[in-house]
Amino acid sequence: MSAAPPDNDVLWARGIVKSHHGTPALRGVSIGVREGEVLAVTGPRGSGKSTLLGCLSGLLPVDEGEVWFNSSPVHTLGRAGRERLRRERFGFVGSEPHLVPELTARENVALPLLLSGVGHKAAHTAAAEWLERLDVAEHAKQRPAELVQSQRQRIAVARALAPLPPVVFADDPTAPLHREAQDQVLRILATAARSHQLTLVLATHDPELARYADRTVALADGRLTGPAVPVGRGQQAGTVPAGR
Repeated sequence: MSAAPPDNDVLWARGIVKSHHGTPALRGVSIGVREGEVLAVTGPRGSGKSTLLGCLSGLLPVDEGEVWFNSSPVHTLGRAGRERLRRERFGFVGSEPHLVPELTARENVALPLLLSGVGHKAAHTAAAEWLERLDVAEHAKQRPAELVQSQRQRIAVARALAPLPPVVFADDPTAPLHREAQDQVLRILATAARSHQLTLVLATHDPELARYADRTVALADGRLTGPAVPVGRGQQAGTVPAGR
């Protein structure tokens, strides 16, 4: 019999099983993500990190098990319901930026705000502010083809954060960046999440980058290797300004 998740868990999953073309990717994973926390999912490539984020966000339907968001079942939703949930409640950053090539950097960041009904001026003001925070404000009027990959990735991070979604999923978001830029972008992601009380679920194969999280969980061969481990906040920077 299904049971609703704990009140302080914004995301909760029990017994997730997922296969890709007959190959097991997740083998009975159970996990809870607290509201407002930064959770890092670590593990080697192929361990199931991306699949776990896909199932938690509704991008992938589970084969078995349950997924809940704010005490509402995700695993019972059809394709349209899951798409609506992702569009209205979640932000995403992947290892590739996937920007709209015809739009400028500022237009790309403003797009999800405009789609959610925010006015043109307010959306573009928020976009400009997030581009500034990600150190790419000088590229606001340029299109993706005019930029290097590290600049495009920062713009993708700004686009995910600008609508202030309750949950941001970041799947190896710093892969295209060198180490110094990786640290800067993850610091911005983590501090922005805390400043705005967002929940951040970060997947990374680099244990060093997990230090920005509140807790970490490790995956291997589609299974959790142990309970979530708290992480100290000694590496964190100051907060990101609270206003848009």
